[in-house]
Amino acid sequence: MSHAAAPAGPTGLRADARHNRERILQAAREAFAELGIDVPMAAIARRAGVGVATLYRRFPTRESLVTEVFADQFAACAKTFDDALADPDAWRGFRTMIEKVCAMQVVDRGFTAAFLTAFPDAIDYERERTRAERGLTELTRRAKAAGRLRADFEVADLTLVLMANRGIASGPTETALAASRRLVAYLLQAFQVDHADPADPLPPPAPLGLDHLRNAQVR
Repeated sequence: MSHAAAPAGPTGLRADARHNRERILQAAREAFAELGIDVPMAAIARRAGVGVATLYRRFPTRESLVTEVFADQFAACAKTFDDALADPDAWRGFRTMIEKVCAMQVVDRGFTAAFLTAFPDAIDYERERTRAERGLTELTRRAKAAGRLRADFEVADLTLVLMANRGIASGPTETALAASRRLVAYLLQAFQVDHADPADPLPPPAPLGLDHLRNAQVR
């Protein structure tokens, strides 16, 4: 007598296929957090205990796997910017945004790389990234208008913050988080308007964008 097929779930996948999909996603989350998003797909398949063909059947491209793995983090990052922009205290919103994004960078090595990588086919992701970039500009403008952020601060300086924080992120998570919090606190103090000295101006800003941070990550 033949056995009935395993029932499909709400996504239309059979139970065994759903199980494999979840194993792949969990393995990818762990691998990306530890090693970054360039870890070989075959290594993810081994970690998940599935064949490479099974992995590619579920996720035909690295892009599709990365965007699925980091969907929640992208949403959390977008909420961070939304909350910061909604804060009536412009400086607090600016400060909290930097603190939270730097903490995300330390906890998950793959997240920053995923956020900075151009995925032209991932429409929702590209929209969120563009919104975040606009949010950075608006948060900077608001903090300056409130008289709390020094006038010579440039949006490109936020890339410097992330580049500096990236070096800390390579250590054990607890130690890295503590070090990151202290570094960010020092930098935020330096960014405040009462630390700007007209008699001792800053050097011109480096022409840095988020793409420079991505290039630094892959070196």
